[in-house]
Amino acid sequence: MNKEYKVGAIIVAAGSGLRFGERKQFKKLGTKPLYLYSLQKFIDCILINEIVLVVPKDLKNTISNEVCKISPRINVVEGGKLRQDSVLSGIKGLSDNCDIICVHDAARPFISVDLINKTVSACENNAGAVVAIPSNDTVKEIDTDNNRIKRTIPRKTIWLAQTPQTFHRNNLKKALLYARDNEIHVTDEATLLESLEYKIVVVKGSSDNFKITTLNDWKFAELMVERNYD
Repeated sequence: MNKEYKVGAIIVAAGSGLRFGERKQFKKLGTKPLYLYSLQKFIDCILINEIVLVVPKDLKNTISNEVCKISPRINVVEGGKLRQDSVLSGIKGLSDNCDIICVHDAARPFISVDLINKTVSACENNAGAVVAIPSNDTVKEIDTDNNRIKRTIPRKTIWLAQTPQTFHRNNLKKALLYARDNEIHVTDEATLLESLEYKIVVVKGSSDNFKITTLNDWKFAELMVERNYD
């Protein structure tokens, strides 16, 4: 980047684990808890000046004791009821010096430093950047009342969003506060900024950067660790 920005990262690990059956972000994958995989990548990234790890309230002290041994750049804060509440908590945990913020899911353990760098660089000329991959499947929009197909959406225009999602701090905070004040609930931060007509671009991601949601996802992640991915 031509301009000298200070970059902070928010790793969201505050989920309840209802779909998975437990809080997977703290379950051991191989020899270490899941959240440590992505955390280490952000530690390794020289563009990242600060890191905030957002965790459930009851684990804040335990996790703080664990990560303080890893890096002094990590601040641990407690999350909120909704994902967007947790991201807001993460922003508060960063210093005012951070101009750009990367938001990443702890449940995506195989993020690369290269992808982190690309999203940060893309913010030089845009309000934000989202890692995403093109859809390999034909996409159908259905009527959820009867499961009938309403239309087929051209595959070439469909990309599947991942994280990190990286934004200028002021834009991200404005969008999150707008959502909070208007009781808007979304599944990712980019949706909020898009609704406020900020220019968000896509950075092509990787199928390795998948999110662990189900037990089958976990088994696949175990195979990746076994082949010495990390």
